[in-house]
This record gives sequence, C-alpha cells and structure tokens, in this order.
Amino acid sequence: MYKKIIIPLILISGVYADDDRWGNRNDVAPVKNAIYIKECGSCHFAYQPGLLPQRSWTKMMGNLENHFDSDASLDDATTKYLANYLKANSAEKGIEYKRSRKILQSIRPNEVPLRITQTRYFINKHDEIPKKMIIQKEVGSLANCTACHTTANKGNYSERAIKIPNYRAWKDD
Repeated sequence: MYKKIIIPLILISGVYADDDRWGNRNDVAPVKNAIYIKECGSCHFAYQPGLLPQRSWTKMMGNLENHFDSDASLDDATTKYLANYLKANSAEKGIEYKRSRKILQSIRPNEVPLRITQTRYFINKHDEIPKKMIIQKEVGSLANCTACHTTANKGNYSERAIKIPNYRAWKDD
C-alpha cells in the first residue's frame, strides 16, 4: 500500500518541477491577440510582450517607419491599439511568469533594449551556443526563436523543448 501512494506522488511532483512559486507552466504569457499576430507576426515571430519592458515597446512603436531597417508603419489607430496591447502585457505586467521576471531583473532602469537578444538574461542563456549552430540557414540568428524553441509560440522556452536544426538535443550543462 505504501508504494502505491509514493510512486504517484513522485510522478506528480516531477510534472510540476518546472513550475515556479507562481504555478505557471509558461515562461511568458502567450500571444493571443489576433491583431498583433496579424500585423507583427506577418513579418516575423510575434514576440511575446513579456519579453521586454514597457519602455522598450513604447520606443519601438514610436519608430515603426524605421523598424530594424524596414518600414513597418501602420495607421494611427492600429499603432495606438498595438502599443497599448504591448505595454499592458509587457514584462512588468507579466511578473507571474518566470522568464518575464528574470528578463526584467536583467535590464537596468536606464536601459531601453529594442531586442530581446540585447538583454543580459538572454545573452547569459545563449552564450554557450556555438556560432555554427546559429548561422546555419535553418536558424539564421538568435532572433529566430521558433527555429530552436519548439514551443516558443506557446510562451514556453523550456530547455526540454529545444531542438536545434541539424544537431542533437541541446543540453545546457
């Protein structure tokens, strides 16, 4: 009888091993906004707003005519709507998500990163990945989250869900 109780408890505790004290299974809040997915996700991965602070989204949305060397201008109403969405779901608003908290903690108060790849948290998490794994055509750059993070679109960046194209499973030792 004793073994029948312990085994299920061990299995259950293992299922939630990645949960932090807030009980969230996702690292950042997943994107569920259809307008954001349509407008931003039509050109690149629709990055979760919880990956950057409000000040970053504000600056980015204020300069869409020069959006990483592309003109991503939108009409005023859509720009305002998306800016509000991004700010309302930024890293500060998603502190119940462990990666949003950690990213926010890695950014100095006077910093305004426009790329998640510029945050100390991101850099520390990706510093051991050999350049040859990144520059291959299937990945291209560290900004291409979905190339390796198979559950990124769900807001889950777990190491167990990493599959670098043309390489064995990634283990961060």
